[in-house]
Amino acid sequence: MTTEEYNQCVDDHSDNVYRFILKNIRDEEKARDIVQDTFEKLWIKAETVSPEKARAYLFSAAYHTMIDAIRKDKKSKPLDEVDFDRHSYTQQYKGLNEILEQALSKLPEIQRSVLLLRDYEGYTYGEIGQITQLSESQVKVYIYRARLSMKKFIGSLEAVL
Repeated sequence: MTTEEYNQCVDDHSDNVYRFILKNIRDEEKARDIVQDTFEKLWIKAETVSPEKARAYLFSAAYHTMIDAIRKDKKSKPLDEVDFDRHSYTQQYKGLNEILEQALSKLPEIQRSVLLLRDYEGYTYGEIGQITQLSESQVKVYIYRARLSMKKFIGSLEAVL
């Protein structure tokens, strides 16, 4: 991959990678750091990654970098620290998008990731399997379970509206 192709890759894919990571971790600063680390990894491997495979490489590298960051954060947080916003409930309705975000936040990270890759980014089951290093059948199972959990959380649309 040449420098021009790398720059074009940054222009073409940086927003999508950022959105994917931000949807998963909901922290803009960490998401920017992960995206920057991901593009650094691409730069280091630029000679071995073809421009046609750059998108898949970026999402795969971003996913694994995100998982590493999540694991690192879990180890570094003190146990007595409580996130009151996460553990409290208000009955104020702010919109369907907020309800969907709440439903997504309740999902385990692997289910949330595969669901976002499939429904938000439009990847095929096979591509998601390559990104997450899961088999295609595992991807389908995780997506099915994630959709069931979201349906259970949201209930019927008439009850929400």
